[in-house]
Amino acid sequence: MADAPEWQVVLEAADLIGEGPVWDGPRGSLLWTDIAGRRIHRHDPATNRSWARTLEQMAGAVLPRASGGLALCLQDGIYLTDSDVGPLRLLAAIEPDDEGTRLNDVKTDRMGRLWGGTMAIDARPDAGAFYRITSAGEVTTIASPTSISNGIEWSPDASLMYYIDTATRRMDVFDFDLADGTAVNRRTFIEFDESFGFSDGMTIDAEGGLWVAFYDGWAVRRFSPSGALERTIDLPAARITSCAFGGPDLRHLYVTSARDGLSAAQLAEQPYAGALFVLEPDLSGLPITPFAG
Repeated sequence: MADAPEWQVVLEAADLIGEGPVWDGPRGSLLWTDIAGRRIHRHDPATNRSWARTLEQMAGAVLPRASGGLALCLQDGIYLTDSDVGPLRLLAAIEPDDEGTRLNDVKTDRMGRLWGGTMAIDARPDAGAFYRITSAGEVTTIASPTSISNGIEWSPDASLMYYIDTATRRMDVFDFDLADGTAVNRRTFIEFDESFGFSDGMTIDAEGGLWVAFYDGWAVRRFSPSGALERTIDLPAARITSCAFGGPDLRHLYVTSARDGLSAAQLAEQPYAGALFVLEPDLSGLPITPFAG
């Protein structure tokens, strides 16, 4: 008898580009986006109910706010809303003079600041930058140029910040000062084998292991705190985009995927492309800090 798969389908969302899963602890639910589908999702595993909102712009990320409501990282900036369905108000414009770029992956550090980058809508290289955005909407450039800003994470003690620019096929690391929000001394941490696909979003577990989603790689992979590959979990979709720990004890690993750009034949072979998956890797994650804005 064949071994049972390590994954389960949570929702056949048919996302064009599912991205940015994040566990909203106070509400006990998972948030994520469909970038090209211009949607934000929320799923409550306790009730198995899901909800989606369609927006006017592409949505790179959605994050809970400390004061309630959401921070939406849309094509041209950071927007705030006081509820899932409330009106949006602009907090910070990002590259407002360039209609050819958009925000991609965005996360919060443990002080509630936003970190994220832009990329060209047509994916041309060196068109984006990596930014820090404070609760007051102050935008600071951390790295430029970048091509496809994706995974961002911090070590359990917050002394290191990990960063993926997908086009480089590597993960870099910065020395990080949590108190003042500075990231310096950028250097290569992991160089990914081309056979893995393209490194995309990532998360970290409580032991400091880094879980990386691989676009066109059919898998998520765990790397040790020293950067060694320790585990590969294969999935039934090629375009795996990001992952995040969730659930009441943060022991479920939620994984997003994409179907954009796949041919009819490829979609027939990958009926779960664009779905939300869940894994149980026998490890727990770390809680996120809501955006302080």
